[in-house]
Amino acid sequence: MKRRMRAAKQDSDKPKVPKYNNKITHVDGIKFDSKAESEYYLVLKEKLGRGEIQDMRLQPVYVLQDKCTRNGKNLQAITYKADFEVLHLDGSLEIIDIKGEETEAFKIKAKMFQYRYPNLKLTLLKKVQKYGGWITTDEWKEKKREDKKAI
Repeated sequence: MKRRMRAAKQDSDKPKVPKYNNKITHVDGIKFDSKAESEYYLVLKEKLGRGEIQDMRLQPVYVLQDKCTRNGKNLQAITYKADFEVLHLDGSLEIIDIKGEETEAFKIKAKMFQYRYPNLKLTLLKKVQKYGGWITTDEWKEKKREDKKAI
């Protein structure tokens, strides 16, 4: 599958600095915005090879609010670009986003996504070696609370 390259506005003099201190990585000729995202791609690729999932798609785009015109002004559509879309063996779709930190903008888009696409499962994952690797961001928050209580 081909992944659309993310458009980047750059000054010709300065190289693009990745946001949130992530490391841009290339795997199988595909550019990933973070090392964690590229590592999860390899996890999904292995699952696909073993027949554990039917298919996967990179960077699917979902419309959260359609474009419209208000007071004579054209308003662009609001979209959400996830990291992965996974088609499971039972035919269900899971939308997966690899997160280091959840920005306020992302939190709003996640709520809009869940409202507009109630039948799609949105999973936010984080790689945390301390807790054994890939866990959901909700599990990570709970473990952080437990760790604080233990101190």
